[in-house]
Amino acid sequence: MKKKEKTLYKALWFTGFAGPAAICFVLVMLVPFIYGIYLTLTDWNGISADKAFVGLKNYGAVFGDSAFWHSLGLTVVYSAVSVVLINIMAFALAYLVTSGIKGQNFFRAGFFTPNLIGGLVLGYIWQFVFSRALVTAGQNLNIGFLSSSWLSDPIKAMAALIVVSVWQNSGFMMLIYIAGLTGVPGELVEAGVIDGCGKKQLLRHIILPQMASSFIICLFLSITRCFMTYDLNLSLTDGGPFGSTQMASMYVYQKAFVSKNYGMGQTEAVILFLICAAVSITQVWIGKRKEV
Repeated sequence: MKKKEKTLYKALWFTGFAGPAAICFVLVMLVPFIYGIYLTLTDWNGISADKAFVGLKNYGAVFGDSAFWHSLGLTVVYSAVSVVLINIMAFALAYLVTSGIKGQNFFRAGFFTPNLIGGLVLGYIWQFVFSRALVTAGQNLNIGFLSSSWLSDPIKAMAALIVVSVWQNSGFMMLIYIAGLTGVPGELVEAGVIDGCGKKQLLRHIILPQMASSFIICLFLSITRCFMTYDLNLSLTDGGPFGSTQMASMYVYQKAFVSKNYGMGQTEAVILFLICAAVSITQVWIGKRKEV
């Protein structure tokens, strides 16, 4: 087969396999993203056919929107606490179910199950738990902090969001940590045991360094999930009480679709995307340097 024919043959095979996925990516992701950038330069209300070009006016207006920055600050606090707790819990669960305990496969399935429940359903279930079940238990047992609904207090409502987020996402991150733990070369662990390492020393000096890629993936996924949370925020607290749990995603949605200011809402969505991208790229860069 001639070189040209061989190149054409490979190109046809590549197009046949990668072409459909590439077309879907362009149509579903790239085109809407580019169109969204264009909408940030207009004053479109989301309904009318007219889209007056306003240039960078929306970007300047975002810096004067104190409510958006307040919601973004709440998102940062929520994400920072949730990401730390999710990864600690996920690693602890993964370490537990790979330690050879009896029924570890059953526990793996049980810990992963919350991740299968949609955010809206999960929010309504836990709304009942925080507003009814825990309140009843607290009143009957005279437990002060449970005697009133967590969702009626700004600080407790944020804590409730964090609790549910950790409960939902830990199981998924656990699977990635399980893959990382099972991928640690047995020869290294065996050598450490022969050299007299205890369990803590094995974990610190052998297992954790070998799992750098797992930590990178889990941190990336948990940061993006927490930063972009919307459905759980909507169904559990609906941004209340008094806007104390209104995350950036919910604020952007309300700005675009409730306030009918789509150009401004899209601009804030782009800024939120850039922040998430910057955090993720920085985290991956730092993580790669620590990888063994």
